[in-house]
Amino acid sequence: MTMTRLTLAFLCAFLEHPVWSRSSNEVNLLDTISTVGELDWTASADGWEQLPVNLNTSLTVQAFQVCNVNGPNYDNWLVTEWVPRREAHHVLVELKFTLRDCSSLPDQTRNCKETFNFLYAESDGSPPQRPYERHFVKKSTIAADKIFTQIDVGDRVLKLNTRVIQLPRLTNQGFYLGFQDTGACVALVSVRAFYKRCPETIRHLAKFPATVSNTKLQKIPGTCVSGAIVKEPPQLHCDADGKWVVPIGRCVCKAGYAATGEKCRMCLQGTYKDKAEHAACLTCPAHSTNTRLGATSCECDPGFNRAFSDPASYPCSSPPSAPQDVISKVNATSVILEWSAPQNSGEREDVKYQVLCQLCDSLSCASCGDSVHFLPRKDGLTKRTVTITRLKAHSNYSFTVGAINGVSHLTPNIPPSSTTVVVTTNQAVPAQINEPTVKLQGKDNILLKWQPPRPPNGVILEYEIKYYEKAQQDTTFLIVRTKETQRILGSLKPNTVHVFEVRARTSAGYGAYSKPKELNLAISPEPGLMLAAVAGGTAIFVVPFCLLIVCFCRRRRRSLAARLDLEEQIPIKSAHVNLRPKKNCVDPLTYEDPNKAILEFTQEIDASSIKIEKVIGSGESGEVCRGRLKLPGEPEVAVAIKTLKAGYSEKQRRDFLSEASIMGQFQHPNIIRLEGVVTKSTPVMIVTEYMENGSLDSFLRKNDGQFTAIQLLGMLRGIAAGMKYLADMNYIHRDLAARNVLVNGNLMCKVSDFGLSRGLEDDPQAVYTTHGGKIPIRWTAPEAITLRKFTSASDVWSFGIVMWEVMSYGERPYWDMNNQEVIQAIDEGYRLPTPMDCPIALHHLMLDCWQKEHANRPSFTQLLAYLEKLLQTPSLLKATPGTPQGRPAGSLLERNPPEYTTFYSVAEWLEAIKMGEYKENFINAGYVPWSSVAHMTLEDLRRVGVTLAGHQKRIMTSIQALRTQMGNTA
Repeated sequence: MTMTRLTLAFLCAFLEHPVWSRSSNEVNLLDTISTVGELDWTASADGWEQLPVNLNTSLTVQAFQVCNVNGPNYDNWLVTEWVPRREAHHVLVELKFTLRDCSSLPDQTRNCKETFNFLYAESDGSPPQRPYERHFVKKSTIAADKIFTQIDVGDRVLKLNTRVIQLPRLTNQGFYLGFQDTGACVALVSVRAFYKRCPETIRHLAKFPATVSNTKLQKIPGTCVSGAIVKEPPQLHCDADGKWVVPIGRCVCKAGYAATGEKCRMCLQGTYKDKAEHAACLTCPAHSTNTRLGATSCECDPGFNRAFSDPASYPCSSPPSAPQDVISKVNATSVILEWSAPQNSGEREDVKYQVLCQLCDSLSCASCGDSVHFLPRKDGLTKRTVTITRLKAHSNYSFTVGAINGVSHLTPNIPPSSTTVVVTTNQAVPAQINEPTVKLQGKDNILLKWQPPRPPNGVILEYEIKYYEKAQQDTTFLIVRTKETQRILGSLKPNTVHVFEVRARTSAGYGAYSKPKELNLAISPEPGLMLAAVAGGTAIFVVPFCLLIVCFCRRRRRSLAARLDLEEQIPIKSAHVNLRPKKNCVDPLTYEDPNKAILEFTQEIDASSIKIEKVIGSGESGEVCRGRLKLPGEPEVAVAIKTLKAGYSEKQRRDFLSEASIMGQFQHPNIIRLEGVVTKSTPVMIVTEYMENGSLDSFLRKNDGQFTAIQLLGMLRGIAAGMKYLADMNYIHRDLAARNVLVNGNLMCKVSDFGLSRGLEDDPQAVYTTHGGKIPIRWTAPEAITLRKFTSASDVWSFGIVMWEVMSYGERPYWDMNNQEVIQAIDEGYRLPTPMDCPIALHHLMLDCWQKEHANRPSFTQLLAYLEKLLQTPSLLKATPGTPQGRPAGSLLERNPPEYTTFYSVAEWLEAIKMGEYKENFINAGYVPWSSVAHMTLEDLRRVGVTLAGHQKRIMTSIQALRTQMGNTA
């Protein structure tokens, strides 16, 4: 009885605290805290005891306790009422309980336990019968994280234990929960059975129903809210925690509706919306209105119209007024009309003009017909002038100039506004005659024919023929006149080009000459002479052509011989010179069409090959998920999936995919590998290899102090190798930091995040801001901050900060200093101090990276070689500040190279002798220290995998030189 009182006393003490909160995405099936009255649970006799406990003055809850610890064998059962599972198959049970420390009980309680069992039984309603072991399945043995003793009963906070247990998938209509006590002193404060559900929600104007969570990510389709239509099929993913993630697609308010929050409301009177899009209702344009709700356009006021091609946003307009100030200029039988624009254009810019011509006598006027010619035309005129030709002489004409616009045809009963002018033509000379025709008539005679002029502008009195030899056209010509439209001309000089021109005359005078007609009166030569001429002409062309072919063949033969000689020399030169051009990274922003960069540098993946499993992060552009990729003919692999959120603009899509265009150009074990992109369906995705340990900074913080200096050095070596590769590609990262380095399960580090804007230098105002966000001041070199000059040397500065982050296990550089304080401190010469337990040699390497003059900083090639040297010779890490290794003179550029060789590493030595293909063979076989390489034999080379005789000879020759150098050094 004493023990029972102790348990109850503690229970009452704890429950003076407020009731704990419940999550909104959890649906309770059983909750003892919210149950009013006693619980009708089944308990063993002399076992579990139900006790009402007052939480406050108005609420009493039921708790259970048991404290039978004296006997040797206890089997106390507590069974809940039947709990219907409703729509859930995956149910969780939350237990809140206290447990007493057996050591605090009297000695006679040697059989005391500090655990109890939790069980469950599926059922469609029938209660389980004893023995319960036949019906219940044991799910867990419950132990307490925090136990209490009699001494510290007053501690009301730390003694309550909470345990959440996932039941296996349930298939029956309901279940029972069971609690088996075998001799513990325990108080069961609350029991709650619940399941998680993504609540009903509205996203991007799409409604998604409440969805019971599953162990896998579920893709749920949505339906557009009232007044909205589908832009892209809306979908959301319900995850295992009852949260909505990865939105895909969207709805937009249809015409006549505008979005207000997550609803589409009808446009009010006097407003409209003509398209289904994410836009607001607009006020009716000028000369229009509407008196109804949900209008897609506005009706024009009386006297105004809108053309069929006009969008609804155009104001209504009216036909133009008449053209002003029509002026006529008569030139014989031609008239030039000019006029000014109408005073009122109808508030449109598409005003055009048309001209109506009428021939008038003393009684009436009639249409001019097709005989009159308008230049450029008589209707559809955009310029305010027209020339009318082929008019009759001494005649009266009426010209009406009208103005129309895009709505004139909508008022057919109202003729266009116009202005009329009457003119009288003068007497005119005949029009120009068309080019005459010439026909041979005998040996030296020709027949010249022509057509009368159109218009004649009067009675044709005669025609004048002018002809001459072309060579003498400026000095000698002959004139012949006739009233006919043809004439035979004779006694023409043979083998001479003659020119003929004709003009007509009326009482007003001569018209213009016709276009000249030429004729060559050539006399045919004798057949023999003709054959000789043809042969001679052929020889003139054939002989030079043959000579050209001979010269070309000789030159090509010499060129081929020279090329063969060059190819024979290339193998000799290639042992010393790399003839391949250096590959540079191509900026996708230089492409006129960025989609071409996507096609060139990335692989399109079908969305059906990707299975999203879990959301692991989010950013500005969208979520980052973990998933699986299964390509045809290849094994399934884990991948990371970066999605572009719905509602993106074309610029956001281009910027999102530009990172993939850059990443797709890189192939290196320390650069994150791009698997491909999804651009032909939504959401747009970038798929990369999956890095199990996430970002380097978070990984180090979670594992603070868990790695050796060599392991941390190996991580830095991988980052340096990746950055050397980028530098060799002439690529500047600009955002190198531990957060942008990913770690896989083998602790291999890979450089990632290639999305920072490259346009900083072009914007003098963007001192701290680029497209990718703020410049990371704590990681950026001073010249890049002040002068906006990013180089590989500025990336080296950032690498020094990354070294400091790694050696300090993810500590924030410069701690809580603000950006301006960091900039000022660096400018005054301050540098980050040595992290705790960091080897002095590594801190000095950091200081080399932080040289103020960027030219004094080491290159990534030198950094990689030095880090590999430290890995090969770990004793250098143990150097103290007083030793040469601990505090070398000057920067890394001035340090002595490793012992016995001019190369920093065995790998660099193999590269230098063009045997870099064997680097991994040497490392895997353990030939890392220089001493081991110097004693290698030919048999050792064969075991390493060097089987080609030429390669063996080259490596052994270099090893002999190495031995000599070691002997001299010794």
